[in-house]
Amino acid sequence: MSDVTTSNLCQNWTTPSLCHCNAHNKSKFWKDQRDFSLAGVLVMFNLELTDIDADLRHGGSLLINFIHELSVEYNKYLTGERMPSKQHECFCLPKLPPGQCNTCKSHHMEVVYKYSGVFALVTRFLDQAERENPKAAAVMFLGAAKEIALHKDPALSWQNLGQTASLKIAVPCLLQRITTQLQRMLVLCDFPKSLYEKFVNFFQSISLPCHCFGFSNSLNVVPWDHVLLTTVLKGQNITGQRTQKGRKVFLWETLPVIQARVEKLVDKSNYKEVVRYLRAVKCNDSKGLRDLRDKIPFYLCKTGDFLDAAHSLLFPVNSLACCTACRITPLQFEVYLKMFRTGSVPSGKDFQDSGPWVTIGSPLKDGVLIKQALKLLYSNLLLYRNPKCWSSLIMILGSSNLLGKNGYLHPLSLKEPPLEFQEEVLAASSGLLEELKAKVNVTLPSAIFSPHLQREACLILAVQAVQQMLFCDLPYLTSFLEIALAFGNNFWALRLLLDHLSYEEHVLHGTVNLILKDLNCRKATMLKLWQNLGPQYVGEFLCLFLTCRHKKMQSIGLFTLSIITENLHMCPWAKHLCNFFHNAVHILSDCF
Repeated sequence: MSDVTTSNLCQNWTTPSLCHCNAHNKSKFWKDQRDFSLAGVLVMFNLELTDIDADLRHGGSLLINFIHELSVEYNKYLTGERMPSKQHECFCLPKLPPGQCNTCKSHHMEVVYKYSGVFALVTRFLDQAERENPKAAAVMFLGAAKEIALHKDPALSWQNLGQTASLKIAVPCLLQRITTQLQRMLVLCDFPKSLYEKFVNFFQSISLPCHCFGFSNSLNVVPWDHVLLTTVLKGQNITGQRTQKGRKVFLWETLPVIQARVEKLVDKSNYKEVVRYLRAVKCNDSKGLRDLRDKIPFYLCKTGDFLDAAHSLLFPVNSLACCTACRITPLQFEVYLKMFRTGSVPSGKDFQDSGPWVTIGSPLKDGVLIKQALKLLYSNLLLYRNPKCWSSLIMILGSSNLLGKNGYLHPLSLKEPPLEFQEEVLAASSGLLEELKAKVNVTLPSAIFSPHLQREACLILAVQAVQQMLFCDLPYLTSFLEIALAFGNNFWALRLLLDHLSYEEHVLHGTVNLILKDLNCRKATMLKLWQNLGPQYVGEFLCLFLTCRHKKMQSIGLFTLSIITENLHMCPWAKHLCNFFHNAVHILSDCF
């Protein structure tokens, strides 16, 4: 305008890199000011305004309050505490021992810098972050990481004050917690790709002190759409490695990342992908990875591939590790046998999850089942010496492969096979068991383990295996009664076992003493069990022991009778037991 004097014009209108007093939309300075007023502390994450939602704003609000509190606490830390030095030489007269002269003590005050207050404040903030939704939590974790990375130790020399009081120990400890949580979140939370990348870039922009250099690449987490990872999950790459620009590239991840991937895949019931991933991925925490791989057989069962699951228990993923069978528990052993027998699996994500069982595939054949079960026992000494495992094996072999909706097995009453057949199986058993112990690929003789008597043959083979265990490892057993009870109504198989124990006097006496001890300690349990099983079972149980050719074994029958007579008020079925014996006497008299 013509009437505007040059004195009213802004002198900086055309000055480079300097903002005009009436800021224009090209000014970076004023753009940053506007963004900060709108985004607040979130501006440091380089987020666009369109990226910011209520969750991110909430995280930013909590972060800014934390930064203010942290500043106060950090300044207290920098002030330090003046503490008298315990060791200094006295130059006064008379000269006093070190630490006893007040005059010298006042000149020898040591400043101690304790990081404990800062550590406690950061820990409370991280606890709060773990309770927030993923976006807010990520902002809080990343902001806290940047703040503590800036903290310096003002001490001129190393002060080892403990894990939380020494900055150079406490900060890496806090960063470990932060990066572990962020690694899991990058895997588990479905962040938009742009937000994912900005979180990672922000962490990489943090200037880490020398005592935290190990965390530099912590958030270099392979995204789910990475080529190598996707080919592994699809089964196109079973080794977890590929050649890229002439170099071998491996699928190598930290344990928290692996745990998070497994967790997400299991939540989606992608069990085949879990197995492929665990077999291919590599990790510097070999024990942690081994523990995850120990569940591969269970995941295979969840896919219905019970044969591969049975083999996976006995063969390690790589040549440097031992097999999973070395580490399974008695409970897991029983659950595996139950799955192999029935072709069913627990509906939950773990062995112990309650809920119904569902049929998902074909069960293992009897011959395969007995071989795999015995190999498992021979591979794990703790299982081998555990009576619960042997009772599980006997019970499974004497049960139907049809599972009830409640997850319980249906016991079978197998007809006693001819004595000649029993002797043939026993004759072949010794060699078969030795081959199984040697982990040889055993083929059961088809002439003996024929389809029409295969279950009976497998039960006899198990009887021989129990007998061998007793001959060698009886001193390690804590119980035998549950093994005897596992035979159910197949008393002919139990009699076969007891008859062969009489060949070794010390084994016979040890076994009888174990049973008598069990009966004495578990009277109430046995009375309740007999009530459920009925007089027919109790009668046959008594007859079995009372008619044994060895008097020591007969004492078990007599002790059982004494328990019943002492507790007749708890045995309403006792009169039916008398009828059983009356009928049994008539049958015997007719035989003779």
